[in-house]
Amino acid sequence: MVMQGTGYRDRINIAIDGPAGAGKSTVARMVASRLQYIYVDTGAMYRAVTWFMLNQGISPEDPEKVLQHAQNMVIELKPHENGQMVLLNGEDVTPYIRSHQVSAVVSKYARIEGVRIKLVRLQQQMALEKGVVMDGRDIGTTVLPDAEVKIFMTASVKERALRRFNELSDEGITLEQLEKDIAERDRLDQEREVSPLRCAEDAIILDTTHMDINQVVEAILSYCET
Repeated sequence: MVMQGTGYRDRINIAIDGPAGAGKSTVARMVASRLQYIYVDTGAMYRAVTWFMLNQGISPEDPEKVLQHAQNMVIELKPHENGQMVLLNGEDVTPYIRSHQVSAVVSKYARIEGVRIKLVRLQQQMALEKGVVMDGRDIGTTVLPDAEVKIFMTASVKERALRRFNELSDEGITLEQLEKDIAERDRLDQEREVSPLRCAEDAIILDTTHMDINQVVEAILSYCET
């Protein structure tokens, strides 16, 4: 809880949306830390589902089978000294869900309506008591439409690909391929029927192409001031 007198509003929810590679997770984690709020990485939840399905050989083109397995999943997000720990059915899957293999297909699983319904309900429960920073694709529009502060973070495809490349440079993928993958993921996220990626009407658009992480964090914190 943010103490009174810090200059920030007391117990609000902050929604941070935007396309792949915009740096939402890193920034949201830092904002939550500064405000002493709870950070909820919704993308990690979809990645956990995707990682599980890939390991089970379940295709996103078979939504009935995906839902059959997803219904009994238990996904937990727990604070960790390195950020956030993602548990799937009690197993720590944090080291696996950021791989390029997961990133390349997560949008295909995320557009399955039953999967989104299950995870959105869980995300909304996490935010009931306020004091949450949540990032994803549809937070300000679908998950937390009443969030007091809504940010839509974006950056050029080239810049987003470069940021992801610096994270995954040991996986043998080229920058050119990453640009193509991110552009395709944008298309899938924007065109899906259920909760597509779009900017909420009352969101603040923040283009981070020429900003570093600390500048983005300070900008968002300024919008949380009383």
